[in-house]
Amino acid sequence: MRSVFSGRGRRIAACTALALSAGMLLSTPASADTPAPSPSVEKRLPSFTPPKQLPRPGQDGARAGAAAAEAASPLLSDLNLDGIDDLIFRGIDGDLYTDVPGEETFELHRYEEGVAKEIVPIGQQGGYTEEPEVLVLSEDGTLTLYQDVDPSGTPYTYRVGGGWQVYNKITSPGDMNGDGRADVLARDTTGNVYLYLATGDLAKPLGSRISVGPGWHIYDQVAGLGDGNGDGRGDLYARDYTGTLWFYAGTGVNSRPFATRKAIGTGWNTYNQILPAGEGSLFARDNNGTMYFYAPNGDGTLAGRQMYGGAGDFQGIAQFAGSGSNPYTGKEGVFGRDSAGTLWWYTNNTKGGLYPREDIFESPGLFQGINYTHLSSMNPDASSDVAVVFDGELSIEGEIIGSGWGIYNTLVGAGDLSGDGKADLLARDKNGVLYLYKGNGKGTAFASRINVGNGWGAYNKILGAGDYTGDGRNDLLARTTGGDLYLYTGTGNGTIPFKTRIHIGGGWNTYKHLAAPGDLNADGKADLLGVATNGDLYRYLGTSPNKFSARARLGGGYQIYNTFS
Repeated sequence: MRSVFSGRGRRIAACTALALSAGMLLSTPASADTPAPSPSVEKRLPSFTPPKQLPRPGQDGARAGAAAAEAASPLLSDLNLDGIDDLIFRGIDGDLYTDVPGEETFELHRYEEGVAKEIVPIGQQGGYTEEPEVLVLSEDGTLTLYQDVDPSGTPYTYRVGGGWQVYNKITSPGDMNGDGRADVLARDTTGNVYLYLATGDLAKPLGSRISVGPGWHIYDQVAGLGDGNGDGRGDLYARDYTGTLWFYAGTGVNSRPFATRKAIGTGWNTYNQILPAGEGSLFARDNNGTMYFYAPNGDGTLAGRQMYGGAGDFQGIAQFAGSGSNPYTGKEGVFGRDSAGTLWWYTNNTKGGLYPREDIFESPGLFQGINYTHLSSMNPDASSDVAVVFDGELSIEGEIIGSGWGIYNTLVGAGDLSGDGKADLLARDKNGVLYLYKGNGKGTAFASRINVGNGWGAYNKILGAGDYTGDGRNDLLARTTGGDLYLYTGTGNGTIPFKTRIHIGGGWNTYKHLAAPGDLNADGKADLLGVATNGDLYRYLGTSPNKFSARARLGGGYQIYNTFS
């Protein structure tokens, strides 16, 4: 099986600084309507070999626990038709892979099509073969059905529709109404859950949504599992922010698809992703990259955990298919610029830390004196971008957007703030007025600016990359000159993009640099990094809404950087 991350990875940033060094700036300014091409740069990603399919501990127990449901509860991701669901996952390079042994490639939704934010296997839905269908949600809200997915992928697709970015979680609990087809659940950013019944028509695979009810915002992970209690109906696990795991048994009644929840255990917040393992069993991965297998007892509870594979075998995977976490894409690390002007790149390792640094531009001193900003992805590849302002001109990933940007002293790329599935840009002027520029989803142009408000000059750092509140919307952090840190909860409304600020705490001026790396441990929550004046790097993991874990030291020597973002 080929390595996910060996050799050269995909393009991360083609920036104006490179054009400057090569003398390739246009003699006349380019407009947003006529972007000028620039040389592109590819990033070497850390070497990582995807875990292969292993004998699952307790598999016989899983079959016994769900024996009564074998005929009625369909397998969701059995790609090689051996009677066991297979893993599908997104690596940190943005591509999808499977653990089926003996396969060199898995051609399914490459990142060029728009990185797969959510992967939802739904079993056989009426395709030409017995192989399963798989739903894939792109960052822009497009939901696509892939037909007859086998261990090498599939070329057959159907566009289900757009607008699905309104949901922060999409999963399949299996067959909810007894027709032999797996159905779909979706939770919106306010905590309402909806049921979509399968139709059997691949051109229109999902029926009209049925309201399940509100209040599901209390869970940070929601994962369908198939049949966990042997009654032939699809069931669900949900984990709350305290780490309690709850079991929801399917009822078979569309108007009330789940019975009253049942607590089955505590301490589950030790895992960054929980996901179905087939036949009512469950996988759970911890922050060290170790996977554990839980066989079902046949009543919605689970047997004791057993390690699946070796310790740390499953690090480097950003999102598993069917995972209960709120998926995140858009930013996957941080840049640090040293005094010589060399820009170094650190990739998130999905374990709560960073891989060793790389000089990805391979041109020492290239960024000396360059005014650059590290942005969440502005285009469908969901890979970090670099914005450069030179002589008042803004360039993002090699595209000159336009002139007049010299009036701003701060740019922030926090992702989609307007709720349309396209990343936006924040800009603060010298008077402390903050503006929002809605992106076009390609990183080549912006709509007219929207005045967000005054008083933003009180902050010496404004940053963000992901969701700090658990609702699936992108948020913003801001630090005052006095060291107070505030959270601005995103609304998903471009006209009024933030709610009233929330005070996180004081003392944050102990850090020379604050950086928003995205999601360090692949749990779907945005995290935070701080470089102390002595050069020590500290990590704060996002935990419950509006809160961070206690800081953890990741290493020293970071005082060599004059920027870290």
